[in-house]
Amino acid sequence: MVSRFEHPAGGYKKIFQTVEETGEALPATVVGRIPSFLKGSLLRLGPGLFEAGDQPFLHLFDGQALMHKFDFSNGQITYMRKFVKTDAYVRAMTEKRVCITEFGTIAYPDPCKNIFSRFFSYFKGVEVTDNCLVNVYPIGEDFYAVTETNFITKVDTETLDTLKKVDLMNIVNVNGVTAHPHIEKDGTVYNIGNCMGKGATLAYNIVKIPPTQKDKSDPVNKCQVVVQIPSAERFKPSYVHSFGMTENHFVFVETPIKINLLKFLGAWSVRGTQYMDCFEADDMKGTWIHIARKNPGEYIDVKFRASSMGLFHHINSYEDQGHIVFDLCCWKGPEFVYNFLWLANLRSNWDEVKKNAVRAPHPEVRRFVIPLDIHREDQGTNLVTLNYTTATAVMKADDTIWLEPEVLFSAPYQAFEFPQINYHMCNGKNYTYAYALGLNHFVPDRICKLNVRTKETWVWQEPDSYPSEPLFVQTPDSTDEDDGVLLSIVVAPANVRPTYMLILNAKDLSEIARAEVDIITPVTFHGMYKP
Repeated sequence: MVSRFEHPAGGYKKIFQTVEETGEALPATVVGRIPSFLKGSLLRLGPGLFEAGDQPFLHLFDGQALMHKFDFSNGQITYMRKFVKTDAYVRAMTEKRVCITEFGTIAYPDPCKNIFSRFFSYFKGVEVTDNCLVNVYPIGEDFYAVTETNFITKVDTETLDTLKKVDLMNIVNVNGVTAHPHIEKDGTVYNIGNCMGKGATLAYNIVKIPPTQKDKSDPVNKCQVVVQIPSAERFKPSYVHSFGMTENHFVFVETPIKINLLKFLGAWSVRGTQYMDCFEADDMKGTWIHIARKNPGEYIDVKFRASSMGLFHHINSYEDQGHIVFDLCCWKGPEFVYNFLWLANLRSNWDEVKKNAVRAPHPEVRRFVIPLDIHREDQGTNLVTLNYTTATAVMKADDTIWLEPEVLFSAPYQAFEFPQINYHMCNGKNYTYAYALGLNHFVPDRICKLNVRTKETWVWQEPDSYPSEPLFVQTPDSTDEDDGVLLSIVVAPANVRPTYMLILNAKDLSEIARAEVDIITPVTFHGMYKP
């Protein structure tokens, strides 16, 4: 899966530049034939405003949330986009400055205020951003744009209008939740976030939001904690981006990428800082892996450990013959934190991007296996009995179970990230295929498919073209896991129509069709297909 292309200086930077809303839906020029079963909308979230007045947002995760939509109707496709009218966005546009601190950009007090009011403004507490630029997902009959804080924003997926902001801290004990929930077929939503428990003890709460209610009440208001997972450190929670869920269990990987809460709160209140200043990593701490029963919610107090790693995305988790198997997109060692922070430099030149990527460890797709039936007398032996994996689990003298993974994919500076599967058919079940965005030194330039059984790979790639995460849409009534299409928004700055929605055959990544529009779009992170 080695990239065939070097990126021209400045070409990829087009996806990190401010754009305007479309105002109305724009017709797309279709090349090829749109599959007749595509009749809904492709929804995507990402940054669209990269400066406020003359102040730049300094990090990829700081640009203000822009929602995109490609609509399918009778073989025709239209495109539109609107900014999500969050408090962070409205204030930035009104005051023409960065008003709320983002992940990598500090919001300083209003320079028009006198020195005394500016000084005291530092002691009003942490103002958390509601910039929901990461993902969109359904809750009941509604849809929410989300980031990784305690705020979610209800949006109208027809008009892309912003409807209301919801503070989850007013409903359930979490300080924030991930932008990657799991959604069951009946619409039940599970998510995870960190919290402060009794005696200021740090923990991770898995929360459950029920499906659409018969009485038409808002399911969000019925959100509840179903199980609590302890933290390895009292004042240093791990960064949490996703988690795994099987039919009967939750899987949470607690990496050594930590947020120093004491540094965060102290630095913020006294001198101002951004989130990423408070990240730290320690290779010696390794990784803790936690499992919990789903129903009833119960933490399983067994110490599973693995070597240090960085982690954004789980691919899938499932149970098989008394084991939990889970596949991850991993970054070796705690230097992952440098990858994470240096994403800001994607707006710089290609040489800088490659230089910073050299600091990065080798990205891999790893399979871990947890045995559920554990006996003390099995110390020193491999507890994994599945015959199709080389992953191991060995009990040590201190009763910890040490996990060694099987590597499913590995290539220097070529990351298999933003993974997707046939979620409807395979989430929480044994599966064969994963799809992902390929990152070449952090630049998204490929769409990839991986057979997790045989390790065979497929790649779609074109010169000077930058795709988004590929979303799988299954062919109706099909039984094959990969019978469907992949949808991705591709930016090709040199093209006459520089943005197009790409439709690939999920079996071999051959192109079926594309729908081109004559405006450029910035990078998007995640999204969904809404039938």
